[in-house]
Amino acid sequence: MRTFTSALIALTLLLPAAVAQQPAAPKKIPSAEVQSDGRVLFRLRAPNAKEVFVSVAGAKKAAMQKGEEDVWSFTTEPMPPDYYGYSFQVDGVTYVDPSNPLIKPNLLNLSNMVHIAGPASLPWEIGNVPHGTIHRHFYHSGVVGDNRDFYVYTPPGYDPAAKKTYPVLYLLHGFSDDASGWTSVGRAHIIMDNLIAEGKAKPMLIVMPLGYGVMEYLQQRDAETRKRSMNNFRQALFTEVIPTVEKTYRAATDRKSRAIAGLSMGGAESLYTGLNATDRFAYVGAFSSGGIPGDFDASFPSLTDKANSTLRLLWIACGTEDGLIASNRKFRDWLTSKGIKHTDIETPGAHTWMVWKRNLAAFAPLLFTNPT
Repeated sequence: MRTFTSALIALTLLLPAAVAQQPAAPKKIPSAEVQSDGRVLFRLRAPNAKEVFVSVAGAKKAAMQKGEEDVWSFTTEPMPPDYYGYSFQVDGVTYVDPSNPLIKPNLLNLSNMVHIAGPASLPWEIGNVPHGTIHRHFYHSGVVGDNRDFYVYTPPGYDPAAKKTYPVLYLLHGFSDDASGWTSVGRAHIIMDNLIAEGKAKPMLIVMPLGYGVMEYLQQRDAETRKRSMNNFRQALFTEVIPTVEKTYRAATDRKSRAIAGLSMGGAESLYTGLNATDRFAYVGAFSSGGIPGDFDASFPSLTDKANSTLRLLWIACGTEDGLIASNRKFRDWLTSKGIKHTDIETPGAHTWMVWKRNLAAFAPLLFTNPT
């Protein structure tokens, strides 16, 4: 017992010295620090790195410079108010920012976001207006054979017990996003809150489903898997998602009260689904669509100028710096050759959420404006 006590006393005496010899933990550094002029200062501590880059949505990858305490840094040029995705590359390996909790979810490429705040007039900024509600639903898909989810936005003042019904926009995400993409990154619910409060858009339900008809498409992007994914997605939408929405919510069920739109992969799915089912949708929108095979006659075998009497809006948008601009122009030319009316939208910008948020803010006010 005496030996144990002596050892314990010795350990107690040595412990402060041992603690004192431990190296101090490096102090936390702020990262993605927004400057007053709209520049963003990025920092990352990487003591053993040979080279570090930062990639910001809509800009070229930039080399960071190593400074004191093994901190690498880079300051951007002034950028307009918006939400920007970014990530670090350290010796060829991509990293999220450990100092920034604002995450941009993605099934393949997780990254961070930085918010350069702007005036309340920007449609994606939270304003002092009534807010709608986001609902998340889980279900087992018999079509796809897995468990999946979808989100529903109900506008301010929505009352499930009331007799009033609401038109529905089915809003689709892009490749590598999940079903939360349009809310967690695209700010669709905030955009709609503001548009409705300003009287620019009708109150509507927005349904945001998972857009993969086969999850293998995330890893295997050949033509056959893409076709199977699009067909399964369409079937799941028609037989599972839409019936559930129309049973659960005060959703109008006529064709004139349904719209479908999406970005990138979701834009292609919107065209493929909507234009092959004009008896179900009166409004179709595509933002930077990608994934429709070049043989448009085969993809839309029954689409003729007769669709002009049923389609109230076919809205096709793409950024002029987007790599998909050529294929979008080709599709629009094909529509013109078929005598099918459509609205062409080209705006500055690349294949980014900055473009697609603006697309939604411009597209939504055009929906459900003529009840006859």
